[in-house]
Amino acid sequence: MSTQPRIIVSGGGTGGHIYPAIAIADEIKRRYPEAVFLFVGAKDRMEMQKVPQAGYEIEGLWISGIQRKLTLSNLLFPVKLLSSLWKSRRILKKFRPDVVIGTGGFASGPLLKMAAVAGIPTLLQEQNSYPGITNKWLAKQANRICVAYDGMDRFFPVQTTIKTGNPVRKDVLTIEGKRAQAIGKYKLDPHKKTILVIGGSLGARRINQLIADELAYFKEKEVQVLWQCGKLYYETYKHYNQQVAVQVHAFLDTMDLAYAAADIIVSRAGASSVSELCIVAKPTLFIPSPNVAEDHQTKNASAVVANKAARMLKEDELKTRFQDTMTELIDSEDVQAALSVAMKAMALPDATKDIVNEIETLIKA
Repeated sequence: MSTQPRIIVSGGGTGGHIYPAIAIADEIKRRYPEAVFLFVGAKDRMEMQKVPQAGYEIEGLWISGIQRKLTLSNLLFPVKLLSSLWKSRRILKKFRPDVVIGTGGFASGPLLKMAAVAGIPTLLQEQNSYPGITNKWLAKQANRICVAYDGMDRFFPVQTTIKTGNPVRKDVLTIEGKRAQAIGKYKLDPHKKTILVIGGSLGARRINQLIADELAYFKEKEVQVLWQCGKLYYETYKHYNQQVAVQVHAFLDTMDLAYAAADIIVSRAGASSVSELCIVAKPTLFIPSPNVAEDHQTKNASAVVANKAARMLKEDELKTRFQDTMTELIDSEDVQAALSVAMKAMALPDATKDIVNEIETLIKA
């Protein structure tokens, strides 16, 4: 493999597609400091800001997903797709990549399709236990598909599919020995159990409503709550900071310390979160979002629950089952230990390295 490989990475729309893409690029750059990178995203989506912030160049395609109802965007979809295929072909001819990597999202569809047509090696990285439309469309022509769950050959060709896991933030890999630092950082009581609540960077409306409703229950259980409500909801919930043993944050910028401080975690079930939580291996209650494509968060959480590694409640079960489920997690040391051991067994901490090993193999082939 050349010391100056040329790499195109495409994926976006959500952090779940963007952050794995950046993590993969960072690992390639660590191995090959002279590597040349180009990211390709969808115009007006968050990757157009997040990727340059991470230090990489990005080009945008005029592409978007198909909405479930009749909209102008849907009517324009065929035009956008043709425009994006044409621009993707131009990008590939000009940049001449050694490999093209797709991490899901609209923009990776046209680009990886044109790369496959041009005979350029392609690798897909699928984060979820139920793949998105784009990766299913691209799978037959991909040289390699890196997945995070068992049984993905239901969707993808078995001969090109390999289980590697999902890339996670490096700081999350090393939370051992950080508890004292975490307790100090968040000014927590070291003698009380800590419930960490995370609903994603924007926040989760139903989880926030739940935590606000259950603060009296948490007080009765004598636990403290470290609550990331998300920047969209901070103004609504910040007044709860006045209560003892409740901390409300718009965003937690030191997730390794938040995880280190936690005894029990309440979380959405996005692919990146699930992968991180398997490495963290703390007793976890998943509350999947019902408002995502293909209901993939429920499927992600179900895959963990099937291994007896976590608990899951759907949003319509919260009123009747939340307190009983949390009481078991808070009170039973046997349950806590069993969940942690099973969660750790699912962890794939070397995912980023293993994915880049596959990329190296494609380039050398």
